[in-house]
Amino acid sequence: MTSKLKVNILADGGDNAIMTSDGSGSLTLNNAALKNTPAFFAYMSGDQNISNNSFTKIQYNTEDFDTNSMYDNSSNYRFTPTIAGKYFVYACATISASAYVAYGTHLVIRKNGSDYIADRATTANDALYELTMHTNGVIDFNGSSDYVEIFGFSERHSGSAQQKIIAANRRSNFGAYRILE
Repeated sequence: MTSKLKVNILADGGDNAIMTSDGSGSLTLNNAALKNTPAFFAYMSGDQNISNNSFTKIQYNTEDFDTNSMYDNSSNYRFTPTIAGKYFVYACATISASAYVAYGTHLVIRKNGSDYIADRATTANDALYELTMHTNGVIDFNGSSDYVEIFGFSERHSGSAQQKIIAANRRSNFGAYRILE
């Protein structure tokens, strides 16, 4: 008894194709298309000072992994995937100000230099010493020139205490991975 399996391949045959055919009936499974890659996870190796009332690019300079070398952890601190698709992008930053003076903070994902996803926390009239911000979302990348970076912002309640992004225990981190569509 002979069985036949008919498969209708609806893909471009490139990196996003789940299966490809050589035209003579042989199918090849593209294992890369079944993984959530490209992907990376980066964090800071040391605290980073930030200015009052000013957005500062966060320098996530240490990588745990970067499957396709698409995250720049040494100069631009940006993720530029060369495979088009939708990606889950996430970031976390712990913002601290000595003497309990921080009261307004932001964490922003910027796509191609413009705010794309932003989260803000304020303490109204109260001041705090430290706040951990999280932001994330699904972003569509064109596979050539689109990129994302993370910016932090802190506003002092009063005084002139130094504000900074805390690195200890990977408390400030940035990552992304391609999601299957």
